[in-house]
Amino acid sequence: MRTHLVNGKIYVNEDHFVEALAIEDGMIVQIGHAEDLGAADQTFDLEGRTVLPGINDSHMHLMSVGSTMTICDLTPARSVEDIIRLAREFHEAHPDIPVLYGRGWNQDYFTSGDVRLLDRNDADQITTDIPVILTRVCGHLVTTNTYGIETLDITDSTVVDGGEIERDENGTPNGRFNENAIYLAYTLLPEKTVEDIEDDFLRGAEYAVSVGITSVQSGDPSNEEAPRIFEALHNLYRENRMPLRYSLQQNFQSIEGLRNFLATEYQNDADYGERWLRRGALKLFKDGSLGARTAEMLDDYADDPGNRGVEAMTREQINALVTLASESGLRCVTHAIGDGAVEAVIDAYVAANGGTENPLRHGINHCQITRSEQLDRIVENNLAILYQPIFLDYDLQILEDRVGEEIARTSYAFGTLIRRGAHVSFGSDSPVENCNPFPGIYCAVTRQRIDGTPAGGFAPEHSCTVAEAVDAYTAGSAWNEGSENFKGRLQEGQVADLIVLDRDIFTVDPAEIKDIQVLRTMVDGEWVFVR
Repeated sequence: MRTHLVNGKIYVNEDHFVEALAIEDGMIVQIGHAEDLGAADQTFDLEGRTVLPGINDSHMHLMSVGSTMTICDLTPARSVEDIIRLAREFHEAHPDIPVLYGRGWNQDYFTSGDVRLLDRNDADQITTDIPVILTRVCGHLVTTNTYGIETLDITDSTVVDGGEIERDENGTPNGRFNENAIYLAYTLLPEKTVEDIEDDFLRGAEYAVSVGITSVQSGDPSNEEAPRIFEALHNLYRENRMPLRYSLQQNFQSIEGLRNFLATEYQNDADYGERWLRRGALKLFKDGSLGARTAEMLDDYADDPGNRGVEAMTREQINALVTLASESGLRCVTHAIGDGAVEAVIDAYVAANGGTENPLRHGINHCQITRSEQLDRIVENNLAILYQPIFLDYDLQILEDRVGEEIARTSYAFGTLIRRGAHVSFGSDSPVENCNPFPGIYCAVTRQRIDGTPAGGFAPEHSCTVAEAVDAYTAGSAWNEGSENFKGRLQEGQVADLIVLDRDIFTVDPAEIKDIQVLRTMVDGEWVFVR
């Protein structure tokens, strides 16, 4: 079957567009003028629309995108009272749930009442009959009620390596768990079956293709749940039920966990390939989040003297994990938001690489708070950077308060690193943020929040051109996962993964970019979404 897409503005690379392309067996076999494509079995008129390569989200959590559609959504909350109300309403609508699980609250969005983190007393006002788990939007802090704390049987001697069970002045748990301690709180949740996990993936994937995502690099398998997640993914791809391509970012924070993975799932050759389900990378966490003040900083937080964040793993631990992964040929992607975490991750990669070459394409995920000398080291050592430009929408409210003006001006340096030749990819970290890529592209181009502030953009020297931002979300993400040989561009020899837009992203007012909608999404030559 030969399909022609004609009468379009098809983006090939910066300043290079064609009007038509031909597809056979899911591959692009020719691009150029319609009259030069020859005969077709079917022809689709693009009606002058702009066409981009399919979006490749270089870091998200697809399973969680799907699962959050079934839990209590706390993103609309603008006060502690709102959270209590939303959670009570959810409980009334779902009276038989064994645990009330909600996600998405952010104290920095509160507009009335106390602007603070939640504690057990707040959660107790929702219900005292079942455990309550309320996850902050960043995913690095959760609050439970007294019922949950008592169920976990936490004592004065209970500690979690790389995380904290927060306590009040009397030493009593206040209901907050951060970083690695959140996994202790999550043991309150009922265990999901493989079928439940499959449903979560399918819900997430259905939404992802509706906003133009055709490939994901997704951090889903972790800890004890990993075997069931692997099984669910194998089932979905064996049965051709997934509408997009998937590359794993599996999280193992201990040497024992990594060794077990390398001896078991990593040896599974039958279920992995290059095109659809890829083995991907080891995902590590070095620190937390800026909003929760758990990102690891070199200096004290400007608005919280004495606090330098949370070290989710020590330098010795990350060095050991990166070394073992490197020796096993496994790429590493490490969460590092604060400049202290970024510094430690650069050091770990350089040590493992033994120099400035980076053959496995180890990457720094988020890489938000950076000093100018760290940007130099990133370029010099050929490190991959996985940015989420949509983070500017929230972080610009708190950035200078948290880290001070000087460090803020060298942070979120998207365009600067691209123009210096660094390997930059874009993603969303969804469900921390929505995985719709166009608000993220807007933030990268304008350096503004969704509401258009600040005028002129924050540190506009780090802004991207539209082409740079599109490339980071497509060709850059393909390079990050080692698949640039077959996807990321609309050229001969690449897969026919593409999206049709409702307006021309290259000519609209930059303020409109965030509002762009996807009319059609194609994966492997087949339409998987039509608006």
